[in-house]
Amino acid sequence: MKTILVTGSAGFIGANLVLRLLESKEPVRIVGLDNLNSYYDVALKQYRLKQIEEKCCQESTVNTHVYQFVKGSIADRELVNKLFNEYKFDIVVNLAAQAGVRYSIENPDVYIESNIIGFYNLLEACRHHPVEHLVYASSSSVYGGNKKVPFCTDDRVDNPVSLYAATKKSNELMAHCYSKLYDIPSTGLRFFTVYGPAGRPDMAYFGFTNKLLRGETIQIYNYGNCRRDFTYVDDIVEGIVRVMYKAPAKKTGEDGLPVPPYAVYNIGGGQPENLLDFVNILQEELLRAGVLPQDYDFESHKQLVPMQPGDVPTTYADATALERDFGFTPKITLREGLRHFAEWYKEFYACP
Repeated sequence: MKTILVTGSAGFIGANLVLRLLESKEPVRIVGLDNLNSYYDVALKQYRLKQIEEKCCQESTVNTHVYQFVKGSIADRELVNKLFNEYKFDIVVNLAAQAGVRYSIENPDVYIESNIIGFYNLLEACRHHPVEHLVYASSSSVYGGNKKVPFCTDDRVDNPVSLYAATKKSNELMAHCYSKLYDIPSTGLRFFTVYGPAGRPDMAYFGFTNKLLRGETIQIYNYGNCRRDFTYVDDIVEGIVRVMYKAPAKKTGEDGLPVPPYAVYNIGGGQPENLLDFVNILQEELLRAGVLPQDYDFESHKQLVPMQPGDVPTTYADATALERDFGFTPKITLREGLRHFAEWYKEFYACP
């Protein structure tokens, strides 16, 4: 039985990963770690944790999988070391991070604490308690202002346009260093604009829905001339699961020293969508699900505004390496994904 640590397990991607692992054919022991901070509505995090609890009570998981939730932060080194000592993890999936590009401009401290110090604590724990594989969340934000598209992991990523992006690139550099020095197999995953039911309210699709329902105006950045490579959360989770069970091989170089067992992959849909087209699809699905009335005047609730600090005009993943090495590429269309979100939103918020 593999023992797996999932940090950020009450978060959007983390909770969905735990739910997916609880469906594994082979028994697994999962420890979920999350500090349940108030960056966004904690009720959503509690909702996700309740979903996991309900899953654990289902007949299919009883007596096969073991799950335990621990409230705490990866920035708490004593707690991290205690968990590694106690559970002897085989696989670590680090999804705990302070997210948000714009939030990092006004609140840099929390990014250093979670994304730098917290990640360092995990690397040190993996060093002293060797694991089969460390998988960690990076971000498409590391590509910064790159003009070349689609973004490839071979591209230089030396021009971050937000502190959030800089911390994610720092994670990749730190992981490479620890892989080289201590032979720790590690894989970074650059996620591209993840969305879906029970997602983060600060993401555009969720925030737009909240504002439209309140009769407020939504702001569409760069006058609508942005493109995003939206990736549905189930596709992200499928990619993580395939990667986590196939660590980079440990090899020795010509100099007799270890070649870092290190890799980085993009996980993105590979189909960048114009922001105005995205808004139109969202509108249609909100009407279809009954979140908004059929006679809703969308045009009077839209405002085209300039690009915001920290934003980039285009994100576009080249995920051919993921398909080559793991036989997987994201498949869920934007309309299908936004339909799932709209239906969930209608149910969760009991829209009239």
